[in-house]
Amino acid sequence: MPADVPVRLTVNGTVREGRCEPRKLLVDFLREDLSLTGTHVGCEHGICGACTILLNGEAARSCIMLAVQAEGSEIVTVEGLAQGGKLHPLQEAFREHHGLQCGFCTPGMLLTALDFLRMHPDPTDSQIREGISAVLCRCTGYQGIVNAVKAAAPVLR
Repeated sequence: MPADVPVRLTVNGTVREGRCEPRKLLVDFLREDLSLTGTHVGCEHGICGACTILLNGEAARSCIMLAVQAEGSEIVTVEGLAQGGKLHPLQEAFREHHGLQCGFCTPGMLLTALDFLRMHPDPTDSQIREGISAVLCRCTGYQGIVNAVKAAAPVLR
């Protein structure tokens, strides 16, 4: 078995360190070693988007990246969105517009939408649908999610 290697990341604004096998996936490191269980493991192939995080400001699949590949990176997980007990505007919009049902895809959807809105601050419904298409939701018809992203856009501009 390979020896554990050190991993140092800035996660949700805090420097976090740990040791893990070189082959450990980032999603597993976040969940198991850092106890950040909001990042979900879905398909384990980078298809469903449930594991999406922000890596150096851009949406990335944590289930197809090794923890050691993220060494020195800045990561935002869903736990890092709310600040001071107050929901992030995008989280608030999801709540107000019924943008979630079971909640399994929600962390990945929120971070994907946040990255999308960074690049498209005044999106059309069609652009939103395309932008969030990287995350699969099995429970909704997506309209609540589209409405939530649309509502959050002017607040985040």
